[in-house]
Amino acid sequence: MRSTNQIRPESLPFAIWGEPLVDEASKQQMHNAMRLPITVAGVLMPDAHVGYGVPIGGVIATEGAVIPYAVGVDIACRMRLSVFDAPPALLQQQRDRLARILREHTRFGAGAEWKPVQSDAVMDDPDWEALPLLRALKDKAARQLGTSGSGNHFVEFGELEVVQPGDGFPPGRHLALLSHSGSRGVGYQIAEHYSRVARAQHPELTGELAHLAWLDIDSAAGQEYWLAMNLAGKYAAANHRVIHRRIARACGLEVITTVENHHNFAWLETLPDGRQVYVHRKGATPAHRGALGVIPGSMGDPGFVVRGKGNPHALNSASHGAGRRLSRNQSFRQLSARERDAYLRERGVVLLGGGLDESPQAYKDIHAVMEAQADLVEIVARFYPRLVMMTDDPRDI
Repeated sequence: MRSTNQIRPESLPFAIWGEPLVDEASKQQMHNAMRLPITVAGVLMPDAHVGYGVPIGGVIATEGAVIPYAVGVDIACRMRLSVFDAPPALLQQQRDRLARILREHTRFGAGAEWKPVQSDAVMDDPDWEALPLLRALKDKAARQLGTSGSGNHFVEFGELEVVQPGDGFPPGRHLALLSHSGSRGVGYQIAEHYSRVARAQHPELTGELAHLAWLDIDSAAGQEYWLAMNLAGKYAAANHRVIHRRIARACGLEVITTVENHHNFAWLETLPDGRQVYVHRKGATPAHRGALGVIPGSMGDPGFVVRGKGNPHALNSASHGAGRRLSRNQSFRQLSARERDAYLRERGVVLLGGGLDESPQAYKDIHAVMEAQADLVEIVARFYPRLVMMTDDPRDI
């Protein structure tokens, strides 16, 4: 266990990319995180907005400990892009067929599952038997394999415009499939369980700081969480494999290349001064030099395939999207389906499902976000959504 749990009276300094895009509440949350005795470095990405404990778009490095809520409740939520050997003209020529395939081969929402269950090697991973919690979650994991969550999770067809050929991306424009989802109920249960354990170990953390409770990595609970988090990461990747495999087979199309990354996770990395730390990227994309990733915009705005520049001052990170401008409740109060749908029509987007809280107007300007992090990533390709499948919200109007 650590020798001290004393909270610093002042936070360590941290850098903010795109500071004019970041609200004061997110900055305050980051100040709280930088007061922890285990925290050694941190940055805020331009898509940052308020989360639990650590803001979405917050990156913190800790020594000897992991913070479950700095990873988040949707452990290893990730992006996956498949590029097909097919022209984007199919989006017009076969729109109804592609829309039907999305409807038939995706499942969304908290209780979503497949019958019969889908198959993937991840379900044979021995780590499912390593802990009582994981053994209890294995059946749920099998039933939810290949499904997506609610909220901002999606599966969509679109047009990919390659601006820097290479790394498997051929020149020109291509039909592509992009998905965003995580580890489903498995990740949520892991996060909630170990957050409770961490809070019980740190009664000195009260109020907002309670969400920052940590687990010493050398403790039994810390080792359990690390194992469970990594299994959730493999499971989230398998979810996307299943989704893309089903859709590619239904389309009868060949996949040229894929790129994927996850953004709610902790990685053991080395700082420039040689210290080994646990880098928590809560809603932030790994952007090590040469690493490929995907940064989406919104249902009506382009996303980007990016190559990391490996900026150590940003802890080798970039944004994970545009970031919310309005909270979900604010979106329902301030936006209308009419203005959302007009925005989508202007951009040639067909919405097959999605709540008002996911309107493009609820998000920051993705172009401003990308401009603010030009020293963190370079753009390889642009993805333009065309057929968007998400879950509806009962409050939608």
